[in-house]
Amino acid sequence: MRRGLAIFLIINCLIVAFLVRSVFTLITLLFEDASADAIHRSEIPAPNSPLIDTRPQLIPKIIHQTYKNESIPGHWKVAQQSCIDLHSDYEYKLWTDEKSREFIAAEYPWFLDTFDNYRWPIQRADAIRYFILAHYGGVYIDLDDGCRRRLDPLLSYNAWVRRTAPTGISNDAMGAVPRHPFFLHVIESLQSYNRQWVLPYITIMYSTGPLFLSVIWKEYMALEPNEAGRVRILMPDEYNKHAWSFFQHYRGSSWHGKDAKLIFWMGGHWMLLTAVGFMLAGVVGLCLWWVYGRILLLSAHRYQSGSKRLRIPLWRRQSAKSKVSYELVQRPDNV
Repeated sequence: MRRGLAIFLIINCLIVAFLVRSVFTLITLLFEDASADAIHRSEIPAPNSPLIDTRPQLIPKIIHQTYKNESIPGHWKVAQQSCIDLHSDYEYKLWTDEKSREFIAAEYPWFLDTFDNYRWPIQRADAIRYFILAHYGGVYIDLDDGCRRRLDPLLSYNAWVRRTAPTGISNDAMGAVPRHPFFLHVIESLQSYNRQWVLPYITIMYSTGPLFLSVIWKEYMALEPNEAGRVRILMPDEYNKHAWSFFQHYRGSSWHGKDAKLIFWMGGHWMLLTAVGFMLAGVVGLCLWWVYGRILLLSAHRYQSGSKRLRIPLWRRQSAKSKVSYELVQRPDNV
């Protein structure tokens, strides 16, 4: 019985270890506050401060945005124009579906099949932003993000992304120098994360969206990049919480479906779901132990029954001079 218990515990420990390893990066994201790489407000000069001109410009003055065609919806035109008006000395690139595919076909043909076969258009919109930042550098901004102030202070970092809630980073506003190692790592990881999940929202988020980017970011940080390869984090206050923040959020997230509501609810109650998950795991473990015990009991019963049927009396031969006799030395209980 002790041996059977040991085998059962070892098998369950291996299963748990495999499951934990599979989601280890996701678990660590829950406790990542990004403070080590945060862009602190004390680093950022005030709008129109002469200190801005003293900072090095590393990221090219290019603003990238994406949409399926040139006809931007009216509710995003104000946001789009705010960034254009504040940055008249920046190059502005609007990447339509057609331009995006032409760019991938010309510069990254190894990715074209994956790009074409994405099930959801938002996956292509996600992927192209990583490629254009890795290729050209500059600043990518979602169309539902308007600009409150010039982005010049953010050009002095080799790469930056923004912190999001409840954890991880987002891909709606990012900046980088060309060929930055983080974004090279991102585009090289896209194909291996191209999997289909039960819910479209999870498929999008974990194949090309913010959850994918957050996991790659955690993996990248584990490599301990040098200062040139460092990715700085724009925190919520600096992102869009105040009048002096860089961005202002407009109505967006047009690709979210009904399943997104479930995911948002889960994100807001992750501690409850974690506790329920552990309880369910305990119940499953107890059920497995009960089944395993029943199997052992049944096997033992069959073995005993079989042994009784097969046992026969054992006789020992005795010889005394010229006479030979046999003595019964063992009799089974059922004989």
